[in-house]
Amino acid sequence: MNTVEARRILETALICATQPITLRDMRSLFAEAVGPDSLRQMLDDLRQEWTQKGVELVQVASGWRFQSRPEMREYLDRLHPEKPPRYTRAVLETLAIIAYRQPVTRGDIEDIRGVAVASSVMKQLEDRGWIEAIGYREAPGRPALLATTRQFLDDLGLATLEQLPTLEGADGEPIAQAAALPDGESQAALSFVEAAVDVAPEPPTDRPPADADALEPHA
Repeated sequence: MNTVEARRILETALICATQPITLRDMRSLFAEAVGPDSLRQMLDDLRQEWTQKGVELVQVASGWRFQSRPEMREYLDRLHPEKPPRYTRAVLETLAIIAYRQPVTRGDIEDIRGVAVASSVMKQLEDRGWIEAIGYREAPGRPALLATTRQFLDDLGLATLEQLPTLEGADGEPIAQAAALPDGESQAALSFVEAAVDVAPEPPTDRPPADADALEPHA
């Protein structure tokens, strides 16, 4: 099989796939006759071929996939006028803390945010497939250690956690190590998810001692 035909097969598989395809699965397309280096070269060639189109080939945590470019979103949304759920700031702040500080416990999150984390907040993130327990801390009660999932990276179009944007402090200077999220920097921490999900506005009242409604439907 020549390279042109192999690239055609690979392109077809990627376009028709409903989930990202790993290099291992790609090799099965060719009965292991095509090696990883050749596959990566074909992927790079395909990515270049689609540069000027509204669809791009990207690598995410679970593999490779074709997806629409961000600038196409406003037009594609017209085909699906129904609005997705809007996640409140409580949900997104919790997600940002887990993403930048993982692994963390629920107690760690509460210490950083200064409020109790409602069970509904954690359930929203678990049901979305964005967080999971990866172990337990050797401490009284053995609290679960929480981390983000591959699904979280896939939904944001990222391949690794290293691709998360650098946090910036209130003065605009980058925070080299996201070892803490002081008050006043939560907006910077949220910026990486606000482009991916619809954010519900903050209520016009002071923050309550515990998060209430974690998910607000559109009116």
